[in-house]
Parts: sequence; structure tokens; C-alpha cells
Amino acid sequence: MRIIGGKYKRRRFDVPKSFNARPTTDFAKENLFNVLQQYLDLEGLTALDLFSGTGSIALELLSRGCSRVVALEQRREHALFIRSVVRELGEERSLQVLQADVFRYLATAKGGAQYDFIFADPPYKLSEIATLPQLIHDSGLLRTGGVFVVEHPAQYDFSALSYFSERRVYGSVNFSIFALEEPEEAEEDSAEEP
Repeated sequence: MRIIGGKYKRRRFDVPKSFNARPTTDFAKENLFNVLQQYLDLEGLTALDLFSGTGSIALELLSRGCSRVVALEQRREHALFIRSVVRELGEERSLQVLQADVFRYLATAKGGAQYDFIFADPPYKLSEIATLPQLIHDSGLLRTGGVFVVEHPAQYDFSALSYFSERRVYGSVNFSIFALEEPEEAEEDSAEEP
């Protein structure tokens, strides 16, 4: 696994061969972060990485300037690996690893922390992928003005959702991008008396 940008650019970490994870390819990851620059300046932002797997995206976010990253990974072996990389980098205060089920976390998240950026890379066989964007929206985890990205197989189409922004395809990797816009301010004219 390689970090491709930011202060830890070119750092490599050996992922155990026993891992049953499908990390985002470097090509797709690089293109995703290029697209994200149109939406957010990651410097100083908070981020949540759901289904963190090897921690590749969480570490990339940290490397590119996020002040706080939370990586959620259900598998103990994977969570321990991410924690070991975080310790090696000396970033325990900036990157927190939670070993937890994503759907339970989303169900109990209301009123908790909010994030500027949320990324989800669920297992492609997971039947609940179709519900993730709405669950994220309803959870209140995404701060107004924030961006949510889900990596998913080609058969999913989220374009009908109100906060859907665009879809990007890189080989077999599909990213659907959602932007939670600031509420439109009332026009000054409508506030004025006739």
C-alpha cells in the first residue's frame, strides 16, 4: 500500500497477505483526490473513512492535511493494522481507528460529531450499498458544505438523490459524489418591505 500525495507521499506499508480487502487502486485514488480538489481544500478538515479496510484512504486524507480522521473498520485484524501504521507515523492524535460495524455506527450517530468529508468503500457484494447515501444524509454526520463519496460497482445509480453531484468511473471503479450544499440564503428583495 502506498500513500500517493501530501506529507507522507511515497511512504509504503506492507499489507498482510491474509487480508481479505479490495483496496482502491492507486490510479482511481489519484483521480479521486484530483476531483475532490474541485469541492474541498482538505487542509484542516475532518474526515470519516467507512469500511476502512487497509486504511489507504484514511492515511491519504491525513497525509493531505486533514486535521482529524476517523477510520471505521469492523475486522479486528484490519483495525490493528491501521493502528500500527498510525503509530509508525506518530499520528495517534490525528487518526482514530474504531473497530465497529458501519450500519450500527450510522444508526447511533445522530447528534454526534460531524465531518467535512466522508468516504465509504463497502464490500462490493454488500446488499446495503444502495442505502448508504441516504443513510449518510439522514445520520447528520456530514456537515453542511461537506462532501460524501461512495465507491461502488457499476450497477448502482444514485443520480436521483437530492444531494447527488456526479459520478466518476476509473476502469472498474465507480465513485458517486454527493455534496451537501449550504442552504440558499433568502434574497434581500424578499425581505424588504414594498
